[in-house]
Amino acid sequence: MRPFIAAAITAGLALTLTACNGSKPSASNSPSSTPSSTPATTPTPSTPPSSSTPVVTPSPAPKVRTKAELTKALLALADLPPGLAIDPDNSDDGSRLSWSNSRCKTLVTLFNAQTPPGAKASVTRLFSGGQQGPFVEEDLAAMASPAEVTKLLATTKAAIRACHQVKLTIPGEGTSPMQVAEVSAPAAGTTPVAVRFSATSGPLEGLEVTFAVTGLDDVVLAVNVDDPSGLEGATTAAAEKAQKVLGTAKAGA
Repeated sequence: MRPFIAAAITAGLALTLTACNGSKPSASNSPSSTPSSTPATTPTPSTPPSSSTPVVTPSPAPKVRTKAELTKALLALADLPPGLAIDPDNSDDGSRLSWSNSRCKTLVTLFNAQTPPGAKASVTRLFSGGQQGPFVEEDLAAMASPAEVTKLLATTKAAIRACHQVKLTIPGEGTSPMQVAEVSAPAAGTTPVAVRFSATSGPLEGLEVTFAVTGLDDVVLAVNVDDPSGLEGATTAAAEKAQKVLGTAKAGA
């Protein structure tokens, strides 16, 4: 049974830009006349001080990362242990989380997202070791700024801590309650967060998926695995390669 795979872990966070523009009022001087006992002469008109508006050089627009650039930064088979193959099918498998407790609404919204609405570009690659796994998925999403990445990660962490149980539905397999637990995140990227979803009853009992999400400057990296023992290695390798290819902040900074 193919495990629950979230195609994206990012949420739409609008980037607010504030433009500042100002000018100084011009100054004018009136020439003064001083009485003189000498014959009057034609005064030489004074040159009024020039008035100029400061030239505001607009900041260069942030570089927009392309899908092709992100694809180059994804893990390849050579970066992983032998026995894995790239799964060409990254289509939506119809898996969905749902909530009954309103405290889980944000978490469900984040993990059900198929395309990061706040991302400028995003890519996904899925590795598998056959029908029985292991499975490793990597997602890279370029956001508008590092500040947007930081905000997203804070929102994700808060959503994980607020929610303890959701339901997962996999078409053709059924629906089960999933326990939600924050777990230790690999020391990769900046402000990493990790969460584990575990089905303890119902038709999906035994299913477990662990996610790690971290920031690499203006890029969000998400890795999910069905075998938690492989999370740290996969996340570290993914962060190091993305940092090298994209020139983002050093992993672990």
